[in-house]
Amino acid sequence: MTKIPRYTLIQRLLHWLIALLALLTLGIGMTLGFLGFDGVQETFGKAATNAFYTGHKTFGVLILALMLLRLGVRLVFGAPPYQSPLNAFEQVASHTVHGLLYVALLTMPILGWLATAAGGYPVQFFAWNLPGLISQDKALSEVLFSLHGIVGWVLVSLLVLHIGGALQHWLIKRDEVMTRMSLFR
Repeated sequence: MTKIPRYTLIQRLLHWLIALLALLTLGIGMTLGFLGFDGVQETFGKAATNAFYTGHKTFGVLILALMLLRLGVRLVFGAPPYQSPLNAFEQVASHTVHGLLYVALLTMPILGWLATAAGGYPVQFFAWNLPGLISQDKALSEVLFSLHGIVGWVLVSLLVLHIGGALQHWLIKRDEVMTRMSLFR
């Protein structure tokens, strides 16, 4: 039985923790985006609305911190080689989607942080308010929130491609690509 090269345990744990947080944060963000503040408050009540906004901001800050850690770990440990080499298209698609996921997962929380601060809202991390980093500017806040939303849809598209590629390797090609990042053998 040959040993399949895998990412380090810390890389795998960070991948799955960030994936869970990203899905939760995107779900909350889409709910807030589609319903708006008033719609969320009418649908879920004031306490839940406040919890949604605090949770969304907290998860965003966590994603940013974990992505910075993940980037550092990736620079130190790299990526394991593929047991079965990918064809040229798969290599380009894999590197492109992974690179864009890193950019989106770093850019999105930064845009959210800056948009929140420019809008004059607290940048919350659990019960603490973090520094806003920029001064209040409503027009800038609107632009930054728009960019935050656009990056959100880009992130959703990238996740669909990423998950689709993973499923293709797992269910159709039946190669060991999924084993590289799985938590279990």
